[in-house]
Amino acid sequence: MTTRLQAVILDWAGTTIDYGCRAPARAFVELFADFDLHVTDAEARAPMGMFKRDHIAAMLEMTRVREEWARIHQAVPGENDVERLYQAFIPRQNAVIAQYTDLIPGVIDAVASFRTMGLKIGSCTGYTRAMMDTVIPAARAQGYQPDVTVTPDEAGAGRPAPYMCYLNAIQLGVYPMWTMVKIGDTVVDVQEGLNAGMWTIALAQTGNELGLSESEIDALSADSLAQLLSAARRRLHGAGAHYVVDSLSEAPRILEQINTRLDAGEKP
Repeated sequence: MTTRLQAVILDWAGTTIDYGCRAPARAFVELFADFDLHVTDAEARAPMGMFKRDHIAAMLEMTRVREEWARIHQAVPGENDVERLYQAFIPRQNAVIAQYTDLIPGVIDAVASFRTMGLKIGSCTGYTRAMMDTVIPAARAQGYQPDVTVTPDEAGAGRPAPYMCYLNAIQLGVYPMWTMVKIGDTVVDVQEGLNAGMWTIALAQTGNELGLSESEIDALSADSLAQLLSAARRRLHGAGAHYVVDSLSEAPRILEQINTRLDAGEKP
């Protein structure tokens, strides 16, 4: 049995595309506004990485959002409201998603390094397959094409359940799970990888935890950026990530460190 890494499983928005993970955050804010409820960017981002229907349910469980919904709609939100919001969310997300498919800088070189290391490349997401039908061709046109993409509606559940990782492993033909690394930018990405028995690398700068575009980051002072990154790293370390770096471009050197640990008999 191999003691070297065989595959990585990459998230999409905030990890390989859509610097700042802006498409879903924007869609959730606009969705709730359609139902006369203002939610903050932070509230929209808190459950990020989940299957989008689960994300809506999690937002409706937030105390402020739940109480405000009850005040506006004269009833506490229930399952029918979750479904109603989700059905309204689908076309809104589809309309927004095409605007946020640019690859994050460094992704092409990082993926090339993974290939040079002999790794297979899987991927998973909080988007449905129908949503990914817009994203995948756009990424391919820019030179990025993982070997496998699995969506929550195909796996039976989204994060933090490990099923998308398991289905990636099956489709990639890779085992055991500890020879694979989950890389993503949210707390539930980390939880998903841990639940699957994988190594985990979390990205602090390019994704949801910072939630800023490149131009917004460039406008920050060095001290402000350092404070925001420190807080993002703490959240991701707190979720149990084995490693936290700023972007995917830093992942190849981490994978070499993991290989060293595997050679020494360590497992996640």
